[in-house]
Amino acid sequence: MEAWSQPAPDLTFASLLDVEEIRLGEPELVSGGDQVGRVVRWVHIADSENVAQFLEGGELVLSTGMSYRSSLESTATFFDQLESASAAGAVIELIHDDGRPDEAAIENVRRAAQGRELPIVVLRRRIKFVRVTELAHQELLKRQLARVEHARTVHEVFTQLSLESAGAQDIVNRTAELLGTPVLLEDVGHRVLAQAGGPGREREQGQRWLQTPVGLRDRRWGRLLAPSRLRSDEEAAQVIERAAQTLTLARMAERDEQDLLVQAQGGLVREIIESTDLNEKQVRARAADLGFAPRGRMIPLVVRIDRGPSTDPTTLQLRERSLHRDFVSAASAHRCSTLSAGLQSGSFGVVLALPAGVDVDTTLQRLIAEIPADGTTVGVGRMSESLIDSAAGLEPATQVAEIASTLELRERQYYRFSDVRLRGLLSSLHDDPSVRAFAEAELAPLLEAPSGRGDRPGNQSGSQPGGQSDGEEMLGLLEQFLAHGGNKSALARSGFLSRPALYARLDRLQRRLGVSLEDAESRTALHVAILWLRTNR
Repeated sequence: MEAWSQPAPDLTFASLLDVEEIRLGEPELVSGGDQVGRVVRWVHIADSENVAQFLEGGELVLSTGMSYRSSLESTATFFDQLESASAAGAVIELIHDDGRPDEAAIENVRRAAQGRELPIVVLRRRIKFVRVTELAHQELLKRQLARVEHARTVHEVFTQLSLESAGAQDIVNRTAELLGTPVLLEDVGHRVLAQAGGPGREREQGQRWLQTPVGLRDRRWGRLLAPSRLRSDEEAAQVIERAAQTLTLARMAERDEQDLLVQAQGGLVREIIESTDLNEKQVRARAADLGFAPRGRMIPLVVRIDRGPSTDPTTLQLRERSLHRDFVSAASAHRCSTLSAGLQSGSFGVVLALPAGVDVDTTLQRLIAEIPADGTTVGVGRMSESLIDSAAGLEPATQVAEIASTLELRERQYYRFSDVRLRGLLSSLHDDPSVRAFAEAELAPLLEAPSGRGDRPGNQSGSQPGGQSDGEEMLGLLEQFLAHGGNKSALARSGFLSRPALYARLDRLQRRLGVSLEDAESRTALHVAILWLRTNR
C-alpha cells in the first residue's frame, strides 16, 4: 500500500487575497489583520446591508456596497450583519461608474471597520467577481473531493489491516505512516503497548495530543494518541479514530478465535479424561491440530476463583473467561504452550508444556504473578511427559485448589497435594464409607441431638443464648483446643477466658465425648474427624 499524504490545507481569507484577480483591485486591509487565517467555507456576493439572512457562517462576502456605502451608519450595519452571521470576511469594491475610486465611501468603510475583528478589504480598482467566485469554488470543491478521497483511502487501509488480521503493532505502524507523526497505543494504566514513528514520549511543553479511546464503550482497554500539531487535525482525528476501531475489532476477533480454540481444546481434554480407548499417539496428533505440541515436560494446573453464597454466576463466569485469556497470553509470552479447558463454573484447567531447561517453580511463579490472581487459588498436579497422564492430572489439581481455598491462611501462589497434607488426603477420601463412619463415630456425642438435660450423652441440652446448640458450641471448643495443640494456656489467652472457666468447659466436653483429651491418640483421632467434617461441609 502506498503511503497517504495529508490533504491540502483549508482555504483561508489570506489565501484568497493572493488570487491574481483580487491583487489587480489594489486591495487594502482595513481591519482584522490578525484574523486573515479564517477558513472560507463559501463565497457569496451581496450588496444589501440586510445580508445576515443569506449567510450560514464561514462565507467570504464580495460586495460593491452600492446600497450602503454612502452612509457611515448603513456601512456599520452591513458589518454588524456580517459579524452576527460569523462571516469569514468581506472584500468591498468601491469604484465610481467612471472607474475612479470612491474616496468618500472608502473613508466610510475605514471608519465603520475600525476596531473590528472581521477581516475587511477595500478594492480601489474594478475586478470581475465571477472570476474570484469561480476560482474559490473550484478550490473548495477540490478540497472536498480530496477529503472524500482521503476518507476512502483511510477506509481501505484499515479494512485491509482487519482482513489481514493485523496485530496492534502493525496497526500502529500504519497509522504513524499515514500521519507522518509518532503514534502511541497505551493501556488504561498509561503503559505503552505499541508505538511507532519516533520517540513519542518526548512531548513539547504545553503540547496537546489528539487521543481516542480503544475498546467497546463499557470495556475500554486503551487509548491511541498522536500530536495535534498537524496540517489538519480534523483529518488526523479521522485516522486515529479509524485506527482505534480497527484495534478494537482486532482484539475482539483475537478473543473470539481464542474462545473457539479453548472450546475445542476443552472438548479434547474432557475426552481424554473420560475415555479409556485413546492412546498417547492419537492424543498428541489431535492436540497438535489445536496448536499444542509439547516436546517434554507437562504439568497440570487448575485456577479456581473464590466464590461465596452471594456470588453472581454471570460475574463469576465473566471473570473466569477473562482470567483464562490472561493466563494463556502470559503462558505464550513465557514460551509455554497450553492445552486448556473450562471446568466447573468459576475454574479452568490448563496442561502447561514447559520449554526445555526451565525451572518449573520459577516459571509457575512468574506466570501467576502476571495475572490478576487476587481471590483465586491455584492447584498443581504431578509433572509428566505423557499428555494423557497430564490431562488426567487436572482432577487431583482441582481437588487441591478446592482444599486450598478453604485454608484460613493462604501464603502460597499455588498448592500441590504435599502442601495441603492431611486435608488433601481426607478430601480425596471424602466418599469413603469407612472414613465417614470413623469420623461420625468420633464426633457422635456432639453431632447427635441429646434427649434429656445434663451432660450425659443422650441428654437434651437445648440451645445456647447465642443461637448455637450445645453440641455445636462444644464442637467449636474442641476445634479450638486441637488447633492450639492441646495447650490450655494458649487457648485461654486466645478466647479471653479465665483458666478455671476454660478447665470447667473442657471437663464438660471430655465427659460428653467419653474420652480423655490428655491422650495424644484421642486428640489425633478427634482432629482427623473434625478435618473430615469441615472438608465435607
